[in-house]
This record gives sequence, structure tokens and C-alpha cells, in this order.
Amino acid sequence: MSGRSGLPLGFAEALDLPLSVDLRTAARAFAICPATAYKLIRLDAFPCPVLRVGGRYRIPTAYLLHTLGIEERPLYAVSPEDEAAPADRPDDTHPDASEEPE
Repeated sequence: MSGRSGLPLGFAEALDLPLSVDLRTAARAFAICPATAYKLIRLDAFPCPVLRVGGRYRIPTAYLLHTLGIEERPLYAVSPEDEAAPADRPDDTHPDASEEPE
């Protein structure tokens, strides 16, 4: 995925994952190092199902998100805190908004 393999996977980044991910990306999601992820697979103790495709491991994103406790995708990609609430914004369309109080 990205070159930032040392940083944990963020919520928004997790929701943008493809149908399956490589083991390094899954390790980032669980905040473990790739060596630990490989060890858990050898011990048959990885937190979610792992597919072996050729010589590589692939983790279905649906299982990954389920194991992380993300059951449903939100309707919006930007968190509500990032955008001002409609009540916090001045109402430019209201006819009385530009009038001075008497």
C-alpha cells in the first residue's frame, strides 16, 4: 500500500482498502510488526483468516475490518468534527441575517 509501513493504519485509510491486502498492511492495521504477523501465521494464530496466493499472503479486507470491529462503512468519508456543523455556520440565505437589530 503506502511506504509508511511503520505507522498504524488510520480509520479513513482502512475504509479505502481494496478487497484484499498484503500481510504488511494487515500488520499495520493490527499495530504489529510484519515479523510478528508472519510468526502468528506460522502458529495459526493470526487474528483473522489468511489466504496463501502463490508465495504471498493475502488478507480479505472484509475479515480484517470485522476483526477490527468495523462492521459497517460510514456514509461519509470525512469525520463530522472536520466540518463545521450547520448551526455553527452563519446562515447567508436567511433574509433577516444581514439586517441590524432595532
